[in-house]
Amino acid sequence: MGIFVDQVGYPAHGRKLAVCNCACNFQIIRLSDRKCVFDGVATKKGFDPSAGEETWEIDFSDLTEEGGFYILSGKGETSPVFSIDSKVYASLQKDLLKALYFQRCGCALTKEYAGAYTHEACHTSPAILYEDYAAHTENPQTFDMTGGWHDAGDFGRYTTPGAVAVGHLLYAYELFPESFRNSLNIPESGNGMPDVLNECLYELRWLMKMQFPDGSVSHKLTAYCHADFIMPEEDHDPFLIYPVSSMAAADFAAVMALASRVYAPFLPDFAKEALEKAKKSFDWLLENPYIGFHNPEGSNTGEYDDDCDMDERMWAAAELLRSDHDSIPAYREELQKYVDSDINKTDFGWTDVSGFALLSVLTDPAHTAGDKIETKLRQSLFAETERLLAVMEESGFSLAMKPEDFCWGSNMVVCNRSMLFILAALVSKGEQKEQYTQAALEQLHYLLGRNALNVSYVTGHGEHAFKNPHNRPTFADGIELPMPGWVSGGPFKTPCDPKACELIPAGTPPMKCYVDEVESYSTNEITIYWNSPAVFMTAYFETL
Repeated sequence: MGIFVDQVGYPAHGRKLAVCNCACNFQIIRLSDRKCVFDGVATKKGFDPSAGEETWEIDFSDLTEEGGFYILSGKGETSPVFSIDSKVYASLQKDLLKALYFQRCGCALTKEYAGAYTHEACHTSPAILYEDYAAHTENPQTFDMTGGWHDAGDFGRYTTPGAVAVGHLLYAYELFPESFRNSLNIPESGNGMPDVLNECLYELRWLMKMQFPDGSVSHKLTAYCHADFIMPEEDHDPFLIYPVSSMAAADFAAVMALASRVYAPFLPDFAKEALEKAKKSFDWLLENPYIGFHNPEGSNTGEYDDDCDMDERMWAAAELLRSDHDSIPAYREELQKYVDSDINKTDFGWTDVSGFALLSVLTDPAHTAGDKIETKLRQSLFAETERLLAVMEESGFSLAMKPEDFCWGSNMVVCNRSMLFILAALVSKGEQKEQYTQAALEQLHYLLGRNALNVSYVTGHGEHAFKNPHNRPTFADGIELPMPGWVSGGPFKTPCDPKACELIPAGTPPMKCYVDEVESYSTNEITIYWNSPAVFMTAYFETL
């Protein structure tokens, strides 16, 4: 028997559900004195095809006492420990955001800010254009490209994922600023600007270096091949400025336009520069068609290929519509073109950024886009959230995921769907708002351990938190536990790395296709854009 709970915990007020895989009576036991504070009977939920087993719900919503607890079944099994608290996700949110500091490239991470997870400055040598590298040019052009965040378990830096991660974070701050009052203990702390903006600024200043004078933007900055599992300062392969893509230019334009209004009260000169760079890239987009990207033969760093740039252009138009008041009619016309198309409009991932346009328009207090665009995007929002609510009803874990949704990085999908529910809550009222808020929270419960594997997919948070991320520094630093706050990619229905293929038997249900092994890049890597939507989620719940 298994009893699956959110191993971080539950807000003091609201719905509290655990899941078990057989019928039972249960008691909620207070950790401090081992006394029962609540009891009941699990209710049959049904067969969960993603988990491959029957499920029952344990409902203890009426328990509002704060503290530490665990569930004891009538058969003697116990759940992991969890908390009930009005601010139960405060520490989690801080660690999710602080994890990005540990991805900083080009600077030393010192003990004062990094604790045990220190390393020397890395990747400080000038980068060269890929074209010069490929042509073996004797005296190639070199550029200072220091800064930014390592994208994932590798040392590459990529425009589109970086823009998406910053987009999640800037919107989290713009919508829920009260959730970002505490210091992260990073070098910029105490400078008068919230630390979420300090951390994003480190990435934004690097992104600016990726723009060429004509407004086009390099797709990525990486070595030709991934480094071995070494510390970042030990990686001395030359870094290459790869060719441009239209996706990179559009995401760059969008996030710079967003940054221009978020940073205006704190850094007006930077905000002005960001807007000018956004406009330059948008102008370049208007003059250029889709330009894709594929790795040259032999290069194995992240490709982030995408066969459509309409969603990226849509996001750019939406952000510039809000931020550049000099050209509203032109941006509105451009945005209308994409809104009227049949492209998806509800995702927040790096492949499909359309949800950011939705978020921009529907949270705009000035309603700059106008009723026609707003109405159409609201219809898209609620059509998708109603579909996802129906998916949740079929899930034994109240998860808005079908078996086929467990793709590479499935936890990103979980987080992004939670973000969509949060957006629906922000533009709803009364019972509908509460329904969407609860739906968003159920996705977080899954991430933090209420899943068929009884795993918390955030390092350092939960009794059974995963411990072996596919991440070069956490493997090479000689420290037993990884830094806290990293989100794992999670279960992948068709795992493709050798370690996962070795350990996951054929026919395993999708929710169980996961191994906590450092070698498993297809189920257990970390990335900046899997953390960033989790920051958005927890920031919202901390405001309730």
